[in-house]
Amino acid sequence: MVTVAVPYIFNEIYSVFKNAPPYALFLEVFLLFAVIWLIFHKSNGKTKKLSPEEKARIIENWTPEPLVAFTPEDDPALKERLVTGRVGKRVTVNGVDCLNLASHNYLGLLENPEITESAIKSLRKYGVGSCGPRGFYGTVDVHLELEERLAQFMNMEEAVVYSYAFSTIASAIPAYSKRADIIFVDEAVNFSIQKGLDASRSKIVFFKHNDMKDLEAKLEEQAKLDKKNPRKAAKTRKFLVAEGIYFNTGEICPLRELVELRKKYKLRMFLDESISFGCLGKGKGLTEHLGIDKIEIDLISASLEHSISSIGGFCVGSSFIVEHQRMFSLGYCFSASLPPLLAQAAISALDTFEKDPQMFDQLQEKCSLVQEKFSKFTNLTLRGDILSPLKHLYLRKELSSFEEEQEVLEKISEECIKRGVAVVKAEYLDKIEKFCPRASIRIAINRLLTKDDITTAFDTIEEVSKKVLAQK
Repeated sequence: MVTVAVPYIFNEIYSVFKNAPPYALFLEVFLLFAVIWLIFHKSNGKTKKLSPEEKARIIENWTPEPLVAFTPEDDPALKERLVTGRVGKRVTVNGVDCLNLASHNYLGLLENPEITESAIKSLRKYGVGSCGPRGFYGTVDVHLELEERLAQFMNMEEAVVYSYAFSTIASAIPAYSKRADIIFVDEAVNFSIQKGLDASRSKIVFFKHNDMKDLEAKLEEQAKLDKKNPRKAAKTRKFLVAEGIYFNTGEICPLRELVELRKKYKLRMFLDESISFGCLGKGKGLTEHLGIDKIEIDLISASLEHSISSIGGFCVGSSFIVEHQRMFSLGYCFSASLPPLLAQAAISALDTFEKDPQMFDQLQEKCSLVQEKFSKFTNLTLRGDILSPLKHLYLRKELSSFEEEQEVLEKISEECIKRGVAVVKAEYLDKIEKFCPRASIRIAINRLLTKDDITTAFDTIEEVSKKVLAQK
């Protein structure tokens, strides 16, 4: 066998060299000599030998870098707020019982005993965690049930559940949009969307917040470029990304106008309904609130950590769209799956949605009451839609810098907590955010708030803001 194979191999090599063009042979020979030279080449440089005294002196003068970088005294991480007990309509912060306007527990389901009991039963059955990604050994029957229930509730073909809300839209965007594509996106989008844009490596075109004229101008400009290079345009996919209710402003997006522009310029549209899901309409979000057919939106994502009061997130759409995420969405493929007890809590929350649809009207009523009352602050101004459960309070008189406003709002927040009203300053990575929002106090509204609670919160914030600003 060997004697037969050797001549055959030499004949094949000879045939390759005989049929190869001269420039290829020249290049191969050049590369061969270059590799040989690199292997045997030795540097002629001489290394200076140090005496023992010189080595000792160098070691003595050497100062290693600290394992932990210097942390300034005013760093937020050093200002701990210790929460004890259950976080619901009321919360105990640093030993003070407070009315809670800081947690995104919009429908008050964290205090629902039926959901708590179902989570406890699930814990006894499945244990704490699944300890694996969904595609390996992390899928439990409650995950499949939750996905089926979410698809049914949203009237969509299929749903996919993620174990972490932040990674939901941050993973969904780069699963579809790639380097050669273009994404048109509102400049006020939240940080998780921004990370999804970065991961996609697509060309990003920001338009002014909720400004449809600015968006159409940018779309028209791109259309003119496409006419100049139709071959490139045919291969370039275009996406439109927006939020139902913007986390950074509390304002509702003009979805009808966005849908019309999507049709006109042939865009694929992603809508993040993390805030609006479970709040607008009868819980299905902005599309239901405005009466827009969900088929107009290619992908809807939302959090399970706000109205549902569990953990994780989900995306809904056609089966073709959703199945693609199971193969190419990194946050789904490589993250441990949602703990079964939290999946069961989400299922029980959906049961509550269907049993008590009046809760959405109750939440919207409380949002309207807060809007009416909180619009009357002397030194603060309110931003957010009247039906939004998330609103922002800004200093009425703008200060000289972002840091200065943050400092004042932090003092207002701390003093309010001492007086029994838990509010928090919105935190931003101001050096990383694409368009860092103005410093604000973020208000989260709970369906269980009463008129007296709202009045108490208003009076406390009004008194504290006057006191802090008087000392400024």
